[in-house]
Amino acid sequence: MPDLEDPIHPHSRNAFAEEFLRRFELEDEPASAAEADVAGPWEVQPSSTADGREAFGVWRLGERLEHGDAPAGLFRERPTALLAAAVRPFVGREPFYELGRDRWNGGFPLFRQGEEMGWIDLFDQDWAFGINVLERFTRSPEALATLLEAAGPLALEHAGRILRTRVLDSERT
Repeated sequence: MPDLEDPIHPHSRNAFAEEFLRRFELEDEPASAAEADVAGPWEVQPSSTADGREAFGVWRLGERLEHGDAPAGLFRERPTALLAAAVRPFVGREPFYELGRDRWNGGFPLFRQGEEMGWIDLFDQDWAFGINVLERFTRSPEALATLLEAAGPLALEHAGRILRTRVLDSERT
């Protein structure tokens, strides 16, 4: 019986037959390929830098150094690696929000898919980008959980208190 984790046969780690994948490689990539490449799921695993120092790699689920795969990112601290893993599926995607270039109604309009959602006093594309990233977090429980894990226990304890207070206060009003 063949070893399905045989590093000599990297195609053996794939559910698709090698012949099928070779044939498919001849096709042009669809426009969605870049998004599919970063979609994940991602996980953080202990690794090491080229000079042997401890590090944490961000890997696609199922990829490993021992299989000949390289991490998508390598970080000296686990919380930084968790942040990178959480945000990786979101960057480089079509934005939900875009900042208008012409000031009106007291600021620069923030559009979501063509509809005005608000106005920002200063033309600040970084702020609009941040809103886009956070919108993606609200749509991904996995990424949100990874972000919370990266925050650490003390931040979670404080956030839990704040959230509890806000929920209880909203029930009273």
